[in-house]
Amino acid sequence: ILQGETDIGPDETAPELFDRLAALGGALLVEAVGQIERGEAARTPQTASEVTYAPMLGRELSPMDWTKPAQTLHDQVRGLLPWPCATAEFGGVRCKVFSTAVLDGTTDLKPGTVAEAGKDGIVMACGGGSLLRVRELQPDGKKRMAAADFLRGHPLTAGEML
Repeated sequence: ILQGETDIGPDETAPELFDRLAALGGALLVEAVGQIERGEAARTPQTASEVTYAPMLGRELSPMDWTKPAQTLHDQVRGLLPWPCATAEFGGVRCKVFSTAVLDGTTDLKPGTVAEAGKDGIVMACGGGSLLRVRELQPDGKKRMAAADFLRGHPLTAGEML
């Protein structure tokens, strides 16, 4: 009866999008019920060839593959929140990754190499020479924290391969 469209922000997470879609869907529902009540609802069947199905989310989607471009990994992190979350190992410690940023510029470092580790987080070399900053993570059995806080107890050095 009705449909709406909305853009997804470049850093918008799945929970943020969910909240916006809930509000958009609620407004469309109110309008659709009004149209039905007035006998004005124009029904448009869905085109069978355009039907798509989203797979169930599972932990098999979680591991981050540093050979993929930084943008793909950033999207993985945003899309797998709040569950099952993207995961990666840093210095042998398995962590859920909650926040990342794609950086401008490129590197010659091999994907999976720490490009930088400090107060701004962990910068990882990714596929195609792209760079991804890990800003927030959660080591197994610990609380969610800034990557800089993680580094205080688990130091990483630039050039270290993970």
